[in-house]
Amino acid sequence: MSAAGQFEAFDLDPRLLQGIKDMGFDELFPIQAEAIAPILKGRDLIGQAHTGSGKTLAYAVPMLQNIKPEDNGIQGLVLAPTRELAEQVAGEFAKLARHLRIRAVPVYGGQSINLQMDRLQDPRAKIIVATPGRLTDHMERRTVRLDRVKFVVLDEADRMLDMGFIDDSSFLRDYAGGDRTA
Repeated sequence: MSAAGQFEAFDLDPRLLQGIKDMGFDELFPIQAEAIAPILKGRDLIGQAHTGSGKTLAYAVPMLQNIKPEDNGIQGLVLAPTRELAEQVAGEFAKLARHLRIRAVPVYGGQSINLQMDRLQDPRAKIIVATPGRLTDHMERRTVRLDRVKFVVLDEADRMLDMGFIDDSSFLRDYAGGDRTA
């Protein structure tokens, strides 16, 4: 069975399916098969898989499917421990969402904060892919609001814990509590 057929079983937006097809996926990876349906239903999930196993698509597809482009504000937040991973994840979102009116904005140190602020003002900016430090900087400057976030992903959460980015459970409660899918 082709990936398009497998992904079609999730009843995804045809434009999102086209993005998946454009990326050349020819099979559904195990993490995707296990994660996509529960996340689409709004369930919280903890997933673990090796590098190159399709983790990003496992959370990006349901996030993109459930974000409403017509609603204002940031609706999805992905935290990554390094700018390299933030760039990579934002790039995957860009490929998947190329036929949608949704943009993922990479937010990390080492890049102009003014450029990031401009990109965050784009009405298509619905997802932030950020390192914790730069996200905190934006929040302190009040250049980003997270009150409309419906999806929170901690990519490589174990690494962020090891690096001291997440020092207690209050962080998770603050960002993933309430009516958000984590």
